[in-house]
Amino acid sequence: MTRRILETAQKALEINLDERAYGVFAEIGAGQEVARHFFQAGAAAGTIAKTMSAYDKVVSDEIYGTEEPGKGRYVCESRLYKMLAHEYALMEGRLRTLRPEQCFFAFADTVAAINYQKTIKGDGWLGLRFQLEPGAAPNDLVLHVRLLDQDNRLQQQAVGILGVNLLYACFRYQHDPETLLCSLMDNLHGRVKIDMVRLQGPDFQVLDKRLLCLWLVKNHLSEVAIFGPDGNSLHAGEFLYKKPILIARGSYRPPTLVQEDMTRCGYEQFRSESDVDSNNTFFLAEITLDNLRSDGDLNERDFLDRAEILCALGQTVIVSDCMQHKRLIAYFADYKIPGIGLVMGARKLQNILHETSEANPDNLLVAFGEVFPRNVRFYIYPCLPAEARSAKEGEILITSKNLPIPQVIHFLYDHLLENRNIVDIQGFNPSILNIYHKEVLKMIQNGESGWEEKVPPEVARLIKEKRLLGW
Repeated sequence: MTRRILETAQKALEINLDERAYGVFAEIGAGQEVARHFFQAGAAAGTIAKTMSAYDKVVSDEIYGTEEPGKGRYVCESRLYKMLAHEYALMEGRLRTLRPEQCFFAFADTVAAINYQKTIKGDGWLGLRFQLEPGAAPNDLVLHVRLLDQDNRLQQQAVGILGVNLLYACFRYQHDPETLLCSLMDNLHGRVKIDMVRLQGPDFQVLDKRLLCLWLVKNHLSEVAIFGPDGNSLHAGEFLYKKPILIARGSYRPPTLVQEDMTRCGYEQFRSESDVDSNNTFFLAEITLDNLRSDGDLNERDFLDRAEILCALGQTVIVSDCMQHKRLIAYFADYKIPGIGLVMGARKLQNILHETSEANPDNLLVAFGEVFPRNVRFYIYPCLPAEARSAKEGEILITSKNLPIPQVIHFLYDHLLENRNIVDIQGFNPSILNIYHKEVLKMIQNGESGWEEKVPPEVARLIKEKRLLGW
């Protein structure tokens, strides 16, 4: 939808003049920046029932309860939900009989702005529990934000603008969820990244929650978004905290027996590494925006078909705009991930080596250092030579050991092999190496037979049962 982008003060005043909306603001850390905008806009008495900031941890615990022992984190998802639940329940209990015609809301945020030593980069959780009809069950919009300004005061300012955008979006763009998301960045481009949004409630039941992740990346709110097997958005800083992870990038259109074998063997090998806690690992399937656009314009139905298959297989999915692997690696580095594994085919590794050497030819050490930090390891699945159609014909498979690479990076490549930044996957099935997902997809879309034997049985069943991928 076409819309006019308002200034933050205009948005706050418009909400203050809306007789329907009435609620409370509770903010932890970085001041009370959101409530301040509504007070300064004027007519705040028509909107604000209460503002508060439980800044002291003991006071915060007395009001909202304690967090999980050992973590001691207050800027986290669970703290935000406790704040929303507590404040919204008070609103309903104290004021519903006095204000039966108003839509109640509870806004909350818990934020850590950048510190003087720059050891804290700045991030936070913001949320709104809100009604769209008086007396109706409430909805929740919850998000995680990364603050990009390099000054504490500017980060606080950005939180204030984002909070106003959030409240305005929920009461003005509730019928267009994608516009709702995009409007969160009004007057903030280049200052924040929103890498998780969860929108749920009775007024959003028909919304496929997986689209929220796609829209975040597609509209440049974040370079990475994640959803779980249930389709709900997840944040790396919460469910992956201090866990080693293995990522497999692919089209998953559809997942073939080769993809299944590569991820299974790679994950087993990753978990068996001496420097990996096998009881604490996590696997993620990644789809890039570039791959989703490989046929031209981005097709949401095509995305949802792939997501449907991966969710049914129990996978947690990354949607990313990280064509260069170093951007994906840098993203997870911010969330204390102790070890990152990337599983891929030999041809893909060859492309990465070429791209990396061309990215900064005057300083190859820097270029390769960004892609291969100490805690990152690439697991390489073999492939057939270009002219071969079977492992028997190929005889010698292409692996990391015999991969053709530019002469100028041989010394660096040997170093990566020696230090096990790059390792070959063991225990793979050579008899399926002649399966190519593009050929399988063409067979599905053309109504040909035989493709079922090239994909896992569950994938074949899902495609037929739900008519996915053009079947």
